[in-house]
Amino acid sequence: MIVRQRTHWFRMMFIWHGSVLPKILPQLLTLTAFSLVVFFFQGKIYQYKVNLNPTIFTLIGIALAIFLGFCNTSSYDRYWEGRKLWGTLVVESRSLVRQVFTMIDDNSPELDTEKKQFAKTVVACCWALNHQLRRTQSIDDQERLLERKDIEYLKNREFVPVSLLYRLGEYIAAWTKAGKIDTIVATNLNQQLNNMSAVVGGCERILNTPLPFTYHVLLHRTVYIYCFLLPFGLVDVVGWMMPVLVVFISYTFISLDAIVAEIGEPFGVESNDLALNSICRTIEYSVFEQANIPQPPLAKPTSYFWD
Repeated sequence: MIVRQRTHWFRMMFIWHGSVLPKILPQLLTLTAFSLVVFFFQGKIYQYKVNLNPTIFTLIGIALAIFLGFCNTSSYDRYWEGRKLWGTLVVESRSLVRQVFTMIDDNSPELDTEKKQFAKTVVACCWALNHQLRRTQSIDDQERLLERKDIEYLKNREFVPVSLLYRLGEYIAAWTKAGKIDTIVATNLNQQLNNMSAVVGGCERILNTPLPFTYHVLLHRTVYIYCFLLPFGLVDVVGWMMPVLVVFISYTFISLDAIVAEIGEPFGVESNDLALNSICRTIEYSVFEQANIPQPPLAKPTSYFWD
């Protein structure tokens, strides 16, 4: 994810990282070449003059802008909901570990080891959700954070975060049965596990319910048909400036089309997707700090990029 402070207006004109320009550059170059061909032949195809009134493009452009705005709003809603869910996961993870370490009044070495492993399992659950949403392998984080018996327990399980929440529930049940915590504390801890489970379900809902494909098809077709017809409507109106204006207008519409597709899937690894790895590292370091678990120095991101 690109996180960059606003800079001078002139420098903003030339920013490359974080923009969708690298994605749509081939389309813009194609439209530039097509516009130059149309200008060279003065809008004629095999001696037939294609007469398109610019007013038509004004009306279609307004309708297209409204539709692009609707799709962009829908995509951003998905992006922002995903960010709120991960923000909730940060809060619940920290609170869960804090309560375990402050509400259990037993400092024996055995229980201290259990509590630290509980904290590691919380972190492993967050990393597992990250890997599930991005469809990557989580075995490295499992081996780093979990005991061998837990790694064996997770083998061949499809919903690893849910299984790890179940293991956390087993810790709480065992401590309750042993009299380490009372039923009120156990109820609070289980409520936080339920909140974390709701986060997992919410992220799965976003991942498995994309924007309807028909929206993407309609938007994509309309944008490109509009952009490829635009040179015929402007060639007799603005003359040699036609290719420049076509590329500028096309950049606006095609960029919005690309942005809708990119932020509509917020859990990916593109420049403007959510920085799930950075969020998981934040959870890990803050939880380990509470639990007094040794940890390596926190890796700092570059000046503009969070992964």
